[in-house]
Amino acid sequence: MGKRSKRFKKASELINRDRVYAIDQAVEILKSNASAKFDETVDLAAHLGVDAKQAEQNLRGTISLPHGTGKKVRVVVFAEGENAQAALDAGADEVGVDDLVDKIAGGWMEFDATVSTPDLMRRITPKLGRILGPRGLMPNAKTGTVTNDVASVVNNIKAGQIEYRVERESGIVHVPVGKASFGKEQIEDNIQAVMGTLIRVRPSTLKGRYLKSVSISSTMGAGIRVDLQSFD
Repeated sequence: MGKRSKRFKKASELINRDRVYAIDQAVEILKSNASAKFDETVDLAAHLGVDAKQAEQNLRGTISLPHGTGKKVRVVVFAEGENAQAALDAGADEVGVDDLVDKIAGGWMEFDATVSTPDLMRRITPKLGRILGPRGLMPNAKTGTVTNDVASVVNNIKAGQIEYRVERESGIVHVPVGKASFGKEQIEDNIQAVMGTLIRVRPSTLKGRYLKSVSISSTMGAGIRVDLQSFD
């Protein structure tokens, strides 16, 4: 913890907390400060002026990052018959129904995303709803992970599709937008893809300011505020 605090303090000293940076400047600073011995993840935090307790403002969905996240995503699919084979052919890491449900209920959590055909939701929800729901891993129609076209969804997730959801209490959306080893333009492209989607899904019932602030950070780095005009 001491090493992290020292590195974090050093990185923070290079960032002016009283100003916002154009997106290219913010990414350049982030990359120059990412000095950990591992490839740090780049995260984006967007503070939205929504009331997530209202259904129409409880934003949730998926975004396809043009350059992916830089992480190998492990996908589990609940499917039978032809759908199960299609999922395997698309690269799913684990496919099944009852045995897979029992495996997860028993504590196995070595996956990053789940997909299910609609007809199986009634069989997986009773045992896995309370396990996967709080972790944001339950298949959900809003994010397209409850579908009969499991192959397309698996392909999309493996190619860099991420899920976003606004935090109920804070109104903040946190998502990964790449790795510190990515090229500057790759990170910028991914950020623009995220922000383009968030701007596009602004609730029609919302009054007042929508985008309050946006910042990016690496795993071991301090937050860098991004000028909102970068997303006009």
